[in-house]
Amino acid sequence: MNLVAGFAPFILFTILSRLSVDLALWTAFATAFVVTIRDFVESPSLRLLDIGSLVLFALLALGRGFLDPNLSLAAVRFIAALSLFLLLGLPLLLGRPFSVDYARLDPREAGWPAALFLRVNFLVSAAWTAAFGAMAIADGAVTFDTGLPLYGSIAISLVALAAAITFTLRYPALAAKRLNG
Repeated sequence: MNLVAGFAPFILFTILSRLSVDLALWTAFATAFVVTIRDFVESPSLRLLDIGSLVLFALLALGRGFLDPNLSLAAVRFIAALSLFLLLGLPLLLGRPFSVDYARLDPREAGWPAALFLRVNFLVSAAWTAAFGAMAIADGAVTFDTGLPLYGSIAISLVALAAAITFTLRYPALAAKRLNG
């Protein structure tokens, strides 16, 4: 569940972005700050997703607020999705799934065999990376072809986030059930 909380800034950004881009960015930044501080207090280390979301939403909120207030919603969504895709995908390619830092905090997963623990985390990390990849493609299409409707991109984002959240909450439990017979 800590992993899903780590994505709270982006989930809120996705939901609020249709109301107001600025509201969505500043809310995502504030949420990333709270999540990062909370996690740091619980375990004095900074996780890639937490610090990445904090920096990403700080830069986007400040950039849109002070440098380019006319940056479109589609462009902001594309930058956010592409940044998170790269942030999560590169460590996965290097054999270090980002979800490991969250899974180690879960006492239920601490006793798993190393191979199962790593496989589950590779798949969970891959699910989130794929979700952000799909969102980046959809948002990029809307950004670079202004004739495409934004609601299609938003729908893809919501479905991708829902699929990643569902997989994250169900697959480790299924793996544990198989482990325990």
